Amino acid sequence: MKTPIFTTQPTVEALNRMSRNTMMEHLGIEYTEVGADFISARMPVDARTHQPFGLLHGGASVVLAETLGSVAANHCLDGQKQYAVGLDINANHIRSMRSGWVLGTTRPLHIGGKTQVWEIRITSEEGALVCISRITMAVLDKS
Repeated sequence: MKTPIFTTQPTVEALNRMSRNTMMEHLGIEYTEVGADFISARMPVDARTHQPFGLLHGGASVVLAETLGSVAANHCLDGQKQYAVGLDINANHIRSMRSGWVLGTTRPLHIGGKTQVWEIRITSEEGALVCISRITMAVLDKS
């Protein structure tokens, strides 16, 4: 069993509540699983997330990736003292999709005192890699 990394253990229900009235709700992103060292969510591939040619928009994949990495990073901190914000994100779009769901899972590559780096793998429902992303988070002290 993996050692838990979250200082405040998120739940699927709490994460989905937190997403109400946000871009995540607008795009249909739903958290699906929380483990000791990961968070997963799914996003529909439909008119909300398509680009003009009817394919999954790369920007929608980046929204899913940044959402997962940011939420995970902030759950690794003492929220009374610190918070994490996105510093850099990159994404490689591997496979196109026209319909269905994409599934994203984030896991840490580095959890440090001033930065965190998270990898987000986005796959089709069948497990084919659609996008691989990495986000660097800056850890800031609350003043």
